[in-house]
Amino acid sequence: MATDMKAILDNQRAAFEAARPEFMSVRKDRLKRLIAMIKDNGEEFARAMSRDFGHRSHEQSMMTDIVPSISAVKYCLKNMDKWARTEKRKPLFPLGLLGAKAELRYEPKGIIGVVSPWNFPVGLTIGPMAQAFAAGNRVMVKPSEFTEDTSELMKSVFAKYFAEEELAVITGGPDVGQQFCSLPFDHLLFTGATAVGKHVLHAAADNLVPVTLELGGKSPTILGRSANIERAGERIAMGKMMNAGQICLAPDYMLVPEDMEDRAIGAVVGAVGKMYPKLLNNDDYTSVVNARHHGRLQGLIDDAKAKGAEAIEVNPGNEDFSSSNGHKMPLTILRNVDDDMKVMQDEIFGPVLPVKTYRGIDEAIDYINRKDRPLGLYYFGEDTAERERVLTRTISGGVTINDVIFHVSVDDLPFGGIGPSGMGSYHGPEGFKTFSHARSVYTQPKIDVAGLAGLKPPFGKATQKTLARELG
Repeated sequence: MATDMKAILDNQRAAFEAARPEFMSVRKDRLKRLIAMIKDNGEEFARAMSRDFGHRSHEQSMMTDIVPSISAVKYCLKNMDKWARTEKRKPLFPLGLLGAKAELRYEPKGIIGVVSPWNFPVGLTIGPMAQAFAAGNRVMVKPSEFTEDTSELMKSVFAKYFAEEELAVITGGPDVGQQFCSLPFDHLLFTGATAVGKHVLHAAADNLVPVTLELGGKSPTILGRSANIERAGERIAMGKMMNAGQICLAPDYMLVPEDMEDRAIGAVVGAVGKMYPKLLNNDDYTSVVNARHHGRLQGLIDDAKAKGAEAIEVNPGNEDFSSSNGHKMPLTILRNVDDDMKVMQDEIFGPVLPVKTYRGIDEAIDYINRKDRPLGLYYFGEDTAERERVLTRTISGGVTINDVIFHVSVDDLPFGGIGPSGMGSYHGPEGFKTFSHARSVYTQPKIDVAGLAGLKPPFGKATQKTLARELG
């Protein structure tokens, strides 16, 4: 398999080199084919994702994977001419007056490797692929083995719209993924868990491959005293229940004023009941992806309860989940949590919501700052000074104010983490630049610049004049 992957990469690189320069018309044609592919096969992809999850809301898949993919490609089509323009830069004085020119060109890197995750398997494949194509690159994709039907569908469908020299899909398990990340790409993008991201970075380092890591972490959700609690509860519930909480940007835990805890929890519980009167046979509610993750999440709950947490199971229909042969889970809210509990140490990635209380906003800020920098941070409240205090005293990949997750939906904003939550970003103009090489080009005038400036031996008066001017 490693030999086959390397052969595909070599063929892509040969095609890339032969086709240079990669004209904008060619790039746009790829993006238009990408849109056609998504539109023609979106429903089938949604059905495949549901099979992989045991059950996944069809409408949710269309809204979170299919429609955003089309939006991301259209965004690139609309803006790529502007992004690709050569930028004029200023030569050192007085070289510009003598005819020197300096410019920056954004050129394709070559072959981009994309390792995509299982939680949004289509959307998180198409997004980086679109920007890589816009920048003039070829792409190789390694989708997740957890969503096997979706990955195999990608392999067959993509091949109908793209030659293997343009786009190739490599399927397989962790061993294939490790070999894939060890290939000498010109750039590698990985979306997934922080622990796996470390191994990806090590694998890429052997070939000095530049890497963008889209990871995760524990995204805090702060409710300020000025927050509309009912509205906040509804929006937090929506973000936590979407995809059964299997979102890298899901609100991981809530920080609420201690005298507002009961009301805040009640608002979340009430909102879940309105959106999901039942869960087990509700087509709108997605299953945990497999037994392993279901067991891991239940283990987090059991560990927290054993260490003194109060568990509130949000089960609006009073359904018996123990008799189900699927992997659906109700939301479990955990009170009285502390940092000795595993649920407060690791990213949850499921329908479990710990709640911590604070007395003053600085206490909440200090708690966040003692932890790894998160991928997302959420603040609810109308107190402008408090909001700015949160923004200026914390660090996170991105922020949504008075809601959760939504900053990732803005195509024009870069998306990425910082520290353990990620490295680099894509989306927006920054994504185009991530997959481009910013190439500096300097044009020297005919005049003997080095001689006039005294830069070449024998050094003399001109040299001393230049030194005096620069040091003066």
